[in-house]
Amino acid sequence: MKYLVICTLILAGVLIAGCTSPQAPPAPPAPTATPVAVTTVTTAIPQPSFEMGDQYLDIKYNFNSPTDIYTEQFIVDSPSWGIKIEVSPKSDNLESCWFTLNVTDVNTNQTVETFGYGRNYSYENVQLKPMYKRGQYKFEMKGNLVTVQVTAAKRNP
Repeated sequence: MKYLVICTLILAGVLIAGCTSPQAPPAPPAPTATPVAVTTVTTAIPQPSFEMGDQYLDIKYNFNSPTDIYTEQFIVDSPSWGIKIEVSPKSDNLESCWFTLNVTDVNTNQTVETFGYGRNYSYENVQLKPMYKRGQYKFEMKGNLVTVQVTAAKRNP
């Protein structure tokens, strides 16, 4: 009977110790995937705005193949001038329609501006570029399947 009392006391002690000891904290809830909305923002490149005045150059060019190249030279007598291109694609497949204009300062033989339509450039049909230095300039124009009106003129305020 002595053994029964000792076993009962040990069992009671184990039960009491198990009930009074701190319990392990509950497991944190498993993370759940939250769908994230992706928004694509297209930032428009602001186009300069000015009026064209007295013209240095105003010619319409036709580009029918990638090997068509035109070159023009003229003298600018105003530090406030600009370039305007108006592009008309000749094909519904815009990937094949492109135009590039390189502007070179003849006195320094440095390319001072390069822009265009299609390929690496925007598909804006009308583009204006302000220019800020007088001198002698050369335009080298290349294109494919486009008609382009190129105007270089003084900028009106």
